[in-house]
Amino acid sequence: MASLLRHAAAAAILGLVRAGAGAAQDAPPPAVTVETLEPQTVTLTSVLPGRVRASAEAEVRPQVSGIVTERLFTEGGTVEAGDVLYRIDPVSYDAAVAQARAAVAQAEATLRVAESEAERVQTLSERGISSSANEESAVSTRDAAAAGLEAARAQLQTTEIELDRTEVRARLSGRIGFSEASQGALVTASQATPLAIIRTLDPVYVDVTQSAADLLAWRRREGPAAEGHREVSLELADGSTYDVTGRLNAAEPHVEEETGVVLLRMSFPNPDGLLLPGMYVQVEMPTGTAEDIFLVPQEGVSRDRRGNPTAMVANAENVVEERPLTILQDRGSDWIVSDGLEAGDRVIVAGLQKIAPGATVAPEERDEEGSGERGADESAESAVQEGNASAPDQRAGDEAAQAGGAAAASQDLAEAEAEPTDGER
Repeated sequence: MASLLRHAAAAAILGLVRAGAGAAQDAPPPAVTVETLEPQTVTLTSVLPGRVRASAEAEVRPQVSGIVTERLFTEGGTVEAGDVLYRIDPVSYDAAVAQARAAVAQAEATLRVAESEAERVQTLSERGISSSANEESAVSTRDAAAAGLEAARAQLQTTEIELDRTEVRARLSGRIGFSEASQGALVTASQATPLAIIRTLDPVYVDVTQSAADLLAWRRREGPAAEGHREVSLELADGSTYDVTGRLNAAEPHVEEETGVVLLRMSFPNPDGLLLPGMYVQVEMPTGTAEDIFLVPQEGVSRDRRGNPTAMVANAENVVEERPLTILQDRGSDWIVSDGLEAGDRVIVAGLQKIAPGATVAPEERDEEGSGERGADESAESAVQEGNASAPDQRAGDEAAQAGGAAAASQDLAEAEAEPTDGER
């Protein structure tokens, strides 16, 4: 009797274990979202840091000394070339002009007298009344008087220029900054501190730096076309993209010895004045063309223990394969991959948490817009999380049931063994 009970308990425990194993084997393969890749040709770009510069800049400085009597512009406003910006007290310069005009009149009178005397002496010399020495002296006096008149006229012109410079004018059209001199301030000719600065802000320049090695590779790859104008885009400090493209103007023919970089200059239209000098920006510049490459969504790429990029691919038998990748650069939400994938590969982009290399999966293609797929992925992930959360409880219940069954069988077995046989009675 005891032997029969022991065999019955062992059979019950074995049945429970086989039932649990059979339930695990009957579980369907996990569903994953894949994206089928095809080779493409894309333009490679390089993101370079830079600063905005005014396309033209002029420092306003006085060319004569004096007291500022008036400021005629609005700080931060727009001025045109030729506009009067400041007026300097012109009294002393008016007096200098009047004096120079008097000197010109005096020189003209002296010249007239010298010319008359020269004509008279020449006439007498022709008649043999005057000597040649007298004639030469009269001619020299006349020529000296003519030279004196020219000098007086030049002095008059100089004083008139200085008088005109008492009105400080704009030599450039653009936006003018703050004034460093107010009414009543004493200014000097060509002083070190400018009165104001005028900047042309449409267009503006953007100066960026690029390593000499990258520049060499670009020129070797592109050939003569590398020296031509090239369209570039601009990313602002807040992360937004400037809505107007610019042009690559020139490269400085010099490499900085300390940093090994070359300065590149871009030109961007700035009709709204959004770009200001000194602003930090990033320029996205085309550097070449890559053929037969793949655009892989970034969510489908992970890193191994050594930091190398890898991707999980569902093969024709729906078995997961791990592929090492060679990434050239990023492009928006994708990685540009040059090696490691083939045309038609299905890269797993969702459901990576529940798979491993060699596992069988149920792939579902991502739709074009991605919104429905994202919702399905979120629902699938939620279901997986709920299933994972309930699975431990279920397993615990099964284990408890099995343990309870085993304990009951053991108890029955113990009672059976403890019950006395007929012979013992």
